[in-house]
Amino acid sequence: MSTTTLAALGAASKPPEAGGAERTRATRALCALNFFMADMQAGIGPFLGVFLQQRGWLPGAIGSVMTAGGIAGMLMTVPAGAFIDSTTRKRLVVIVTGICTVLASFLILWSQSWVVVTTSQIATAIAGAAIGPAVAGMTLGIVRQRGFNAQNGRNQAWNHAGNMIGAGLSGWLGFEFGMPAIFFLAAAFGVFAIASVLAIPERAIDHRAARGLEGAHGDPGEGSADAQGEQAQGLRTLLRNRPMLILAAALACFHLGNGAMLPLYGLAVVGAGKGNPAVFTALTVVVAQGVMIVTALLAMRMAAGRGYWLVMLVSFIALPVRGLLAGSFIESWGVWPVQALDGIGAGLQSVAVPGLVACLLSGTGRVNVGQGAVMTVQGLGASLSPAIGGWLAQLFGYHVAFYVLGAFALVSVALWVGFGALLMPACAGTAGETVCQPVLGRAGA
Repeated sequence: MSTTTLAALGAASKPPEAGGAERTRATRALCALNFFMADMQAGIGPFLGVFLQQRGWLPGAIGSVMTAGGIAGMLMTVPAGAFIDSTTRKRLVVIVTGICTVLASFLILWSQSWVVVTTSQIATAIAGAAIGPAVAGMTLGIVRQRGFNAQNGRNQAWNHAGNMIGAGLSGWLGFEFGMPAIFFLAAAFGVFAIASVLAIPERAIDHRAARGLEGAHGDPGEGSADAQGEQAQGLRTLLRNRPMLILAAALACFHLGNGAMLPLYGLAVVGAGKGNPAVFTALTVVVAQGVMIVTALLAMRMAAGRGYWLVMLVSFIALPVRGLLAGSFIESWGVWPVQALDGIGAGLQSVAVPGLVACLLSGTGRVNVGQGAVMTVQGLGASLSPAIGGWLAQLFGYHVAFYVLGAFALVSVALWVGFGALLMPACAGTAGETVCQPVLGRAGA
């Protein structure tokens, strides 16, 4: 068969590319989806500890329930990522998981028994495990690898704005009408999130590009095909990729300290009678998310200009400082510096981590499995954190709990300074975009 014929067949097999107007509509809908899904995902989450505390729960039990949900979500993230890689119904995944998340949260209104609350948290975590990889996959499928850094930065800025506004509204509704009103707000955001995902044209999503295989079509300068042509590489690609393993270990240590910090600080201040339960809890989220909006946009520029290594290093350093401040000042005004540091750490990572994963696994066809794998190790740390923090607070006091939680991130800093430079050759920043050099040939380097 002639080269011309082969080229023609390759072009014919390539999905039709969305036009400029359609892609613009899709990216705008992505921003709206990220805005509304923020409160749909979090919902009662930040308020759950105070809600249960008001009903007689102790910090250790509250932390244990949160850990149960975290473990369930952690176990589902890799299978969810693999499913997102294989399915062409990514919009439907977001719709179904959103509905399940809202319904599971309403269970807590019905009963605050240990069985019901634990079941609700597990169901919410399982349903939410696919949302992150699905949105990341749709973003990659719409804007491709070269546009991912910029669009992901916008996605995260809108997501943090949704969290901030949702938390502010939740605080006001909780103050005026009681904590149950927060559940109804989460449901309303869920309806708008579903409308937003339906506004994304299905044609605008290239499902091959969404899993990191755009180079298999022969697009010039876009990724690379693996040795099996259009077939995605096996899951062993993740385990052989040393930079991915370094990233995962550093994130696990970070989230082991970070996961419990926000709910625990709310419990400490409210338990000391220094803040209204609904208003103070809302303020902890509003401050953090407001800072995250700025840091997400800053991370997008930093990654394009300096690469991801510096972005991640700053995010890791923020947590030990935050733990020191939280343990030293359990006061209502402490929410400002403590949660501003949360905004710096989480805001930078919300852009850098998906960008790093998409970059390191470009050309493997396993980008969304990789996103799920990283979410798993993040979830491992985050799910254990509430139990560790809760029992430390109950046995030794809140001051000790915050100091210990903050110290976990020192391991992340050591790993990143000592080994994180391995990521730099694979993901180099340039003006305006991130150029990725896949690590297929250096996975075991």
